[in-house]
Amino acid sequence: MIDRRALITSSAAAVAAAAMTSPVAARAPAGFLWGTAGAAYQIEGGNVASDLWAMEHVKPTLFPTPSGDADDVYNRFEQDIAMAASFGFNAHRLSIEWSRIEPERGQISLAGLDYYRRVLETCRKHGLAPVVTYIHATTPRWFAAGGGFTTTDGIAPFVAYCDLVTRHMGDLMEAGATFNEPNINALLSWAPEMRQAFGNLPALQQAIATAVGAPHWASPIIADFRVQQPIMIEAHARAYDAIKAASGGRFPVGVTLALIDDQPFNGDMSGVLLKRGQVLTPWLNAPGDFVGVQNYSSSIVGPTSNMPDPPGTEVTQMGYAYAPQALEAVIRMVATQTRRPIWVTENGIGTEDDTRRVAFIKRAVEGVQHCLADGIDVRSYIHWSLLDNWEWTRGYGPKFGLVAVDRETFVRTPKPSASYLGQIAKAGRVA
Repeated sequence: MIDRRALITSSAAAVAAAAMTSPVAARAPAGFLWGTAGAAYQIEGGNVASDLWAMEHVKPTLFPTPSGDADDVYNRFEQDIAMAASFGFNAHRLSIEWSRIEPERGQISLAGLDYYRRVLETCRKHGLAPVVTYIHATTPRWFAAGGGFTTTDGIAPFVAYCDLVTRHMGDLMEAGATFNEPNINALLSWAPEMRQAFGNLPALQQAIATAVGAPHWASPIIADFRVQQPIMIEAHARAYDAIKAASGGRFPVGVTLALIDDQPFNGDMSGVLLKRGQVLTPWLNAPGDFVGVQNYSSSIVGPTSNMPDPPGTEVTQMGYAYAPQALEAVIRMVATQTRRPIWVTENGIGTEDDTRRVAFIKRAVEGVQHCLADGIDVRSYIHWSLLDNWEWTRGYGPKFGLVAVDRETFVRTPKPSASYLGQIAKAGRVA
């Protein structure tokens, strides 16, 4: 129920021809970041102090496959970072697991801080600019047990954590994002099949609270966005100020947002505008130096909900429309809503067919180049993901990685798409 991508209802929709008038740019500008991404909980393994680890191990659980050792990146980050650099990238997006830094409230792990500093130092050693997310979906178990972001009491601990991390390793960061996709629950609320699930959230929260012995349990990924979102926006604003102060303003700070290319059903824009007002606008009104765009597909939006996919729509392993052109449309839409730079912080496809991944990358990057040619300030293309990983309620089924990971030996095997995107990165353009 809480898959960050699997539950997004999407429908095939062509990008308007009028938005496709620009020739492909010769190449990305100097300083443009090309890279891949990964989230600590999905790849490191053994994040036992996290709220998700607790939720994985209650009975019954929402997760058919536990994360377990994941990709064992915790012990193998040096080889993975070196491999990413070998493809030709100049950036890498990663997250820090708060529960490794503060496994119990007020108990700071210096070893945890030093671990992530070594990760960032390794990125720099190999010429990869670290784009760091402070929270990527998960929080410490103690934080969720206290109500998480459904109470304003959660703001101060989060701000203190951001300040601590920035003071310890901010000198190595290229950019920072307070949250990854904090608008995801608002986005999911537009999926018709999710309406009933959202109605069951209070009962689900109560069941987990009883199982873990925490009556106020509120894990962010299943919390009611109507309660949580305004508190997270305030937390972001205060953390933004804290990060800027702790770093001396040496790197940009923003937030990454889950965004779908929403097309109006029968030309009626009312639903698109209503949805945008819930999913995008509140976050654009919050402080930030950039907007992180994360796009995977398109949808057709009726007055109050998304509409079904048209018959015959090609879908990915996640069950939503194959729509590489959607990234361009989303960038253009966001550019009409803000003057801030746009960073593409996630874009990719879950598929076993790597030829479809290569085709997806080609069209998506061409879309970025169209936007650059039209003067839109796009600063990065960061692909999700470097490795096949644990996909929340989908377990290890969907394959998003440019690199395959053997589930028993952890041997990494690059796919042709890794070399293809690396060639684009080295050339700064689609050939």
